[in-house]
Amino acid sequence: PPSPAANLRPGAEQRVVFITARVHPGETPSSFVCQGIIDFLVSQHPIAKVLRDHLVFKIAPMLNPDGVYLGNYRCSLMGFDLNRHWANPSPWAHPTLHGVKQLIIQMYNDPKINLEFYIDIHAHSTMMNGFMYGNIFEDEERFQRQAVFPKLLCQNAEDFSYSSTSFNRDAVKAGTGRRFLGGLLNDTSYCYTLEVSFYSYIVGGTTSAVPYTEEAYMKLGRNVARTFLDYYRLNTLVEGPLAPIPKTR
Repeated sequence: PPSPAANLRPGAEQRVVFITARVHPGETPSSFVCQGIIDFLVSQHPIAKVLRDHLVFKIAPMLNPDGVYLGNYRCSLMGFDLNRHWANPSPWAHPTLHGVKQLIIQMYNDPKINLEFYIDIHAHSTMMNGFMYGNIFEDEERFQRQAVFPKLLCQNAEDFSYSSTSFNRDAVKAGTGRRFLGGLLNDTSYCYTLEVSFYSYIVGGTTSAVPYTEEAYMKLGRNVARTFLDYYRLNTLVEGPLAPIPKTR
């Protein structure tokens, strides 16, 4: 079978971006954001083509399919909040987490693969806008580097708020994907929770709330995908001038 990285430049190290969504079944906006990311990445947009040439995207768009099927708000069929069981998922009780975690560990142990980003997409019932949670590290430089992606996303997406983005390590979040993988992976990996409001966003400089639509959630997803080009341009993986980049707004 063809290698999963068949479209990469020959001999290129595999740089992997791993994205998961819908671990909480009631957080439907996360599915639309994830759909926007997927639709953009498989499109003929010039940025998408460059991303496919340089990066490998692994996407698990629904981590809690039984909970979604049942119409649960937060739990799986067996009543587990899966986002508290990353540390030791059971293949029987938490099969989706177990499978994703095994794949991530397998990639982490492969010297030819560099797992650079893990983003878990959620929706938030009280906050406005899109924003991120990141991890806290003792190493100041690593902490600063971690802020780069959300800052770039803030420039691309009018509904994304860097001021609402926060970095924490409180105990209640210990079993989440972001926290667990942030502790497992090394300092070249960045782990985030991407949150988006159930309700609306406020554009900078104004006070009026704009209600989210399915299309607006998908647009946030497209802007997340686009931001990877800005990030890797900054880090000189993607060289040289492209054709002028049309905005996806």
